[in-house]
Amino acid sequence: MKTIRIATRESRLALWQAEHVKARLEALHAGLRVELVPMTTKGDQLLDATLAKAGGKGLFVKELEVAMAEGRADLAVHSMKDVPAELPPGFALAAITEREDPRDALVSTRYASLAELPAGAVVGTSSLRRQAQVAERFPGLAIRPLRGNLDTRLAKLDRGDYAAIVLAAAGLKRLGLGERIRALLPVADSLPSAGQAALGIECLEACADVKALVAPLADAATSACVRAEREVNRALGGSCTIPLGAYAEAVGGRLRLRALVASPDGRRFARAEGDGEVAQPETLGARVAELLRERGALEILAALGQ
Repeated sequence: MKTIRIATRESRLALWQAEHVKARLEALHAGLRVELVPMTTKGDQLLDATLAKAGGKGLFVKELEVAMAEGRADLAVHSMKDVPAELPPGFALAAITEREDPRDALVSTRYASLAELPAGAVVGTSSLRRQAQVAERFPGLAIRPLRGNLDTRLAKLDRGDYAAIVLAAAGLKRLGLGERIRALLPVADSLPSAGQAALGIECLEACADVKALVAPLADAATSACVRAEREVNRALGGSCTIPLGAYAEAVGGRLRLRALVASPDGRRFARAEGDGEVAQPETLGARVAELLRERGALEILAALGQ
């Protein structure tokens, strides 16, 4: 292939991610030309509703998949936390790249930690998972929805709509905004979303030439971790809208996986963890998902209408 086209959302972070993959592909394959195909997704357009009500994070990938199916693009670059647990028939994840910092980050113009926020202070987040974990530890805070791309969210904070907001640290760091981070939330306090901080490269299942070009970008350790995390989500129904955290680490040649399901108000949690073989991440994910079921996850999800 002499030219390859990357479908990407038009947000600054999405374009950074696509440009990052473009640069790596061009460095790997002499003579390869990589073009970006920017587009707006339904998830970018629906800014007056929470993702859970609008239809989930899959709204950020559908249009990119249509572009590939119609031959307008050869691959798409996604934040793995936005990719549904089940891909549509005919699509494949050709590579999962090395993870950035997976933690959540507190951003505020006035406060250096969640503990400093006064009772009733408004905290913004787009994630039911983050909302539940903040509410559990700090029930006196007022947690409000926060939609829009990264720059829009920061602008809402800066104009005083929120006392603090919680974002993924990876996005801030990738855009050179690491100085905006007031505190990195420990994984134990704010378990990340499945796939958080990893990039996924999606293409058509049948495109062996695209897969071969992209394969060198895959990171084995990150891939195993993300596969275990995604299996927890898939085993519990595969919805992108549930308050679910899942985070795996490769430790001493094995995988350690922690996961939770919560009610958005932070009053009910099911937590589980386990370890397993790096070569069998889905097996570990399924086992931890079963532990979550035994500890009340299905009852929590049923109360949410899942």
